[in-house]
Amino acid sequence: MQQALMQTYARLPVSFHRGEGAWLWDSDGNRYLDALSGIAVCGLGHAHPAVTRALQEQAARLLHTSNLYGIPLQEQLAATLCQHSGMERVFFCNSGAEANEAAIKLARLWAHRRGIRHPVILVMENAFHGRTLATLTATGNRKAQQGFEPLVDGFVRIPFNDLEAVDAAAREHAGIAAILVEPVQGEGGIRVGTNDYLTGLRQRCDERGWLLMLDEVQTGMGRTGSWFAYQQAGILPDVLSLAKGLGNGMPIGASLARGEAAELMQPGSHGTTFGGNPLAARAGLAVTETLSRYALDTRAAELGERLQDGFRDRLGGLSGVVDIRGRGLMLGIELDRPCGDLVKQALSARILINVTAERVVRLLPPLIISDDEAELIIDRVGTLVQDFLASAN
Repeated sequence: MQQALMQTYARLPVSFHRGEGAWLWDSDGNRYLDALSGIAVCGLGHAHPAVTRALQEQAARLLHTSNLYGIPLQEQLAATLCQHSGMERVFFCNSGAEANEAAIKLARLWAHRRGIRHPVILVMENAFHGRTLATLTATGNRKAQQGFEPLVDGFVRIPFNDLEAVDAAAREHAGIAAILVEPVQGEGGIRVGTNDYLTGLRQRCDERGWLLMLDEVQTGMGRTGSWFAYQQAGILPDVLSLAKGLGNGMPIGASLARGEAAELMQPGSHGTTFGGNPLAARAGLAVTETLSRYALDTRAAELGERLQDGFRDRLGGLSGVVDIRGRGLMLGIELDRPCGDLVKQALSARILINVTAERVVRLLPPLIISDDEAELIIDRVGTLVQDFLASAN
């Protein structure tokens, strides 16, 4: 059957037919501990009762009308997100790439309103913002870009977590309108931007009249130990991109803005057919209500510390382990060699993990995992890494 699919993925030799909480079952009935959450999507785990109930009820009532008409559930979700984020207006779409596309368009509108004819957005090395042409250009992965040239003009790439690089770019390039940055680089290898870095970016944007645009597609919705990662630095962005965990598997993205940036889009400026339809908005409300009711952001912070401490105890002094880092339930174990083979080895150990940036084991478990499940992740992944490094020596 896969012959009918475009070969955009090197799929693993397993298919899942049922999920519950942090667990998935394959077609043969084998059970796997999901330490990846569909790449930070299923923060509430699989088949969460609140999401299931919301989707069932809404599917029986109304799926779609289009944004030509009012959508009360969308308005309710927008108000909820603004309340938790400190932002003022929301544009709903279907994915993180679309949310970042909207942010890029906002930056260009911002620049043109100020008489900047050729606006520039500062983006980071090793960033990942999506696979549309504009977001692919913003992405700092040459392999992902290859073959899709010419890329989009108007982006300047600088090192991540480096305020001096921002200052140097400001001296060298005219027409800078915005900075687009992930607080934690997920695809880039779980690289954590410091709070001082985010604070410094906010200060420079204020001083120079730039927009600070934060891509929290992977870090948002409680994943890093707060609703949004920037809240740990005590700042507010001008534009915020969300997706992944917002729908717990239901495709939904959002671009949020405040201040002048919130007023830039007018009828005809931007649009979407499916974005924020009743079904997607109802899923988003179920997620936000559950996240708030059970303080899952705080729980993610506690579990993240527990996991990092456990991995440091298990692997910290092991030759071949370069670093153990992360924030909340967004963790990376960096090795001194490529370790992509660990993904298939993990399947045999009945746990789902990911390797990114060639050498970093990426863990993104659901926010609802129990203490026992956290210990099981430490044990299974710790054993996998130990055995992998021992076999390579």
